[in-house]
Amino acid sequence: MHKYILRRLLYLIPVMFGVSLVVFTMMYFTPGDPARIMLGESAPAEAVEDLREELGLNDHFVIQYGNWLKDLIFNGDIGSSYRTRRPVSDEIIDRFPTTLRLAAAGVAVSVVVGVPIGIISATKQYSFLDNASMFTALLGVSMPNFWLAMLLIIQFSVNWDLLPSSGLDSPISYILPAITLGTSSAATIARMTRSSMLEVIRQDYIRTARAKGQVESVITNRHALKNALIPIITVIGLQFGALLGGAVLTESVFSIPGVGRLMVDSIGARDFPVVQGGVLFIAIAFSLINLLVDILYAFVDPRIKSQYK
Repeated sequence: MHKYILRRLLYLIPVMFGVSLVVFTMMYFTPGDPARIMLGESAPAEAVEDLREELGLNDHFVIQYGNWLKDLIFNGDIGSSYRTRRPVSDEIIDRFPTTLRLAAAGVAVSVVVGVPIGIISATKQYSFLDNASMFTALLGVSMPNFWLAMLLIIQFSVNWDLLPSSGLDSPISYILPAITLGTSSAATIARMTRSSMLEVIRQDYIRTARAKGQVESVITNRHALKNALIPIITVIGLQFGALLGGAVLTESVFSIPGVGRLMVDSIGARDFPVVQGGVLFIAIAFSLINLLVDILYAFVDPRIKSQYK
């Protein structure tokens, strides 16, 4: 197990290098001058040129990327924000707990809603309940998060005045953002749960359990669901990682000070170091979540644990 974890951690090195190169290239060729944006349109050209020289923006692409990569490898420094002059790592660490809590709330909603719907659809295959559940799941997958967020705000915050429309100041303020994030994930988890359960409930040991007179709820929960968990856990892990990076629009709509909103504001201000650092941080978090999911397989299925040994 330890060798497997170490090998997976080493795989992060080329992944992070590729991510950093792609993001740095995209930001380098993005139209807009960070120095001009920082000083304003009325600033003299000499001041803008001096600031560009100070920030190293006049250097060639290879030199800029090489200096950034050297600081990252040898000093653990991913740069400083053009706007606040604070280290990018501090900017991200201050906001990441908010994004993490929001993503966790969204995943909780998706699991609580998606897994039961998938189980019911599988056990009631081709029934009206199955068709209605899968149609609803298709709507959930197709619905844009920002559009759903605005509908929820209009209905629950403006018309009914029941829930706050912005911020994460209290537990009740998590409800609308969590529903917004969890809707599409719940639909994906429901479809995967249904598919995995349908494959398992056709196995011989399920028929044997029924022949022995086992209660249907015991067969579903103890025998079928337990053996169908591997693909379900995989999807949940992928959805959690996706929500960490996909909460950008949700954080913007609900005015939540997370990493996603920080990156959106930084893109508008051409604050390249913050955008690069934010994407790199989310990529690392996504990779670590996938590693945790792989390790969790060993506790769910003893056969996988024996392969590690």
